[in-house]
Amino acid sequence: MSRLLAGLALSAVLVGVVAPGAVRAACYEDVGCSDTDLFVAEDLERLAECDILWEMRNTIYKERGYCFHMPEAIAHFGNAGCKFDDAADVPLNSVERDNVTIIKSVEQRKGCTE
Repeated sequence: MSRLLAGLALSAVLVGVVAPGAVRAACYEDVGCSDTDLFVAEDLERLAECDILWEMRNTIYKERGYCFHMPEAIAHFGNAGCKFDDAADVPLNSVERDNVTIIKSVEQRKGCTE
């Protein structure tokens, strides 16, 4: 995925691309896939630093068509093909929604800033 994940036990592989416009899920070794596996907060606390948590959380939104507003996120993810200006409108499944909540809670406990 990006240089943030290089060299860490937490590596990502994009899967599920079968047709143009198909939804892709980010899958992380030792954690699971963002759209089907509920992340475990303790695993994220142990394996991921703030920059990786930020990337994981925003990757979920990017995969579902969110249009980023912050310059850092636009520079990292871009807005090509985005459809939703409001994060609340992004169609996340229940696992993705729970994973965003878990990642945010870990970010808060670790003192990460947005």
